[in-house]
Amino acid sequence: MRAIKPIGPTRVLFLSAEVAPLAKVGGLGDVGGALPKALEKLGVKVTLMLPFYGIIDRKKYGTKKVVSGLRIPLENRCEKADIYAAALPSSRIKVYLVKSKFFDGKNIYLGGRIAKGDHYTRCYDDIMRFTFFSKAVLEATKKLRLKYEIIHVNDWHTAIISDLIKTAYKNDEYFKKVKTVYTIHNLANQGIAKPKIIGYAKLDPDLPIIKRDLKDGAVNFMAQGILGSDVVNTVSPTYAKEILTHIQGAGLDNILAKRKKDLYGILNGIDTDFFDPQKDKYIYRNYTPKNLAEKSDNKIFLQKKLGLPADRNIALVGLVSRLVWQKGIELAAEATGFFAKKNKGCQFVFLGSGDKKYERQLLALAKKYHGNVRTILGFDIKLAQEIYAGADIFLMPSRFEPCGLGQMIAMRYGTIPLARATGGLKDTVNSKVGFSFKPYRANELIKTLEKAVQLYYDSPKKWKELQISGMNKDFSWNKSAKEYIRLYKKLTVDH
Repeated sequence: MRAIKPIGPTRVLFLSAEVAPLAKVGGLGDVGGALPKALEKLGVKVTLMLPFYGIIDRKKYGTKKVVSGLRIPLENRCEKADIYAAALPSSRIKVYLVKSKFFDGKNIYLGGRIAKGDHYTRCYDDIMRFTFFSKAVLEATKKLRLKYEIIHVNDWHTAIISDLIKTAYKNDEYFKKVKTVYTIHNLANQGIAKPKIIGYAKLDPDLPIIKRDLKDGAVNFMAQGILGSDVVNTVSPTYAKEILTHIQGAGLDNILAKRKKDLYGILNGIDTDFFDPQKDKYIYRNYTPKNLAEKSDNKIFLQKKLGLPADRNIALVGLVSRLVWQKGIELAAEATGFFAKKNKGCQFVFLGSGDKKYERQLLALAKKYHGNVRTILGFDIKLAQEIYAGADIFLMPSRFEPCGLGQMIAMRYGTIPLARATGGLKDTVNSKVGFSFKPYRANELIKTLEKAVQLYYDSPKKWKELQISGMNKDFSWNKSAKEYIRLYKKLTVDH
């Protein structure tokens, strides 16, 4: 890919509900902390804004108050906010933190996800909080006299920004020439609000930009982001195509179809400095493609740590994941039970937490087949890294997967991914680096796992070729950042 030089330089305001390491719950935080740094290295002038959650350590990040008592208009009143400044660690990127009573608690999100058929939403209090944050962003931009060419919005939390710019702030000089990029990280996680949110945010209810999304009186923030932003992207090329279908569209496929010409897919990256078997501080033995034989030392260490029979020759299958419906946990459980019962020469290690029914299912397998199955509930970053380094095969049998990071991390560690061919998994896992299956059925996973295990035992040379091919893949954020710059350029040049 040709090197890309931003025009200008391009000035981008990057908005996210999570930014690692300041505040993170999931993959959104990883993107928020990594993509801006990759953009900065390519010459983009990036500024971050996120809520000043109670969990953010003031001393650790050196926060400094820059605005006091900023008035944020809501309904028939104003709420106040203070603006703090900090720097994103390991960069020169400025981070502005919006402090208010709405975010003083220790949790990033107040309520759990509420199921709505084929999608989810957050509790109304969360939707109100992030509406307030979105308005505070625009007010802070004016107060600090900041000028941007692009506002990059992520997921439903800040999707209302595009509507605010076109309604409540349509006559404001700061935003007349601003273009918006909207990134969908997971279409199934939507923000759906009662119609009173229109008055709360002081949007004009008669404008088409608002009325077009009204369904049973509700306003869907993700739909508003899709319809109102200048361009829309998802976090992998295949997922961008899948969400146009009724099966994968989570109820928004008709709305997405209206933006088909402005919909792009850009694969996420991973932190290749952190996920590096050559210098990973969490694993027992560091290694490279040139000394792959030492990878098996990590297997022996992991087996001993978990009380499994220590054998560097036996195939070890790992899974590190949230234990939720999306991730295909029941397929992994059924395949594990089949292999354990038939004594197919495999060990299995599961690490994660989530829905209780999946936790119970995996714990029951570990109890029934204690000789070769282990289940560890929760998340332990050290153990996760040890599994990536010690396993031979890494399972990702997801129902859908916008991007997926586990398969990329596994490849970095010479662990062969076995994934369902969907979303970002389809874009990253092929026969040169791993194994995949398409139909969402346990017997398909079992057949594919049997094929992988057979290759592991019968063709060590071919197995090593798969390992090296995966380890040499470029999953850096630098590659992804160049694609985002192409989108920014499209908006700043074509318009």
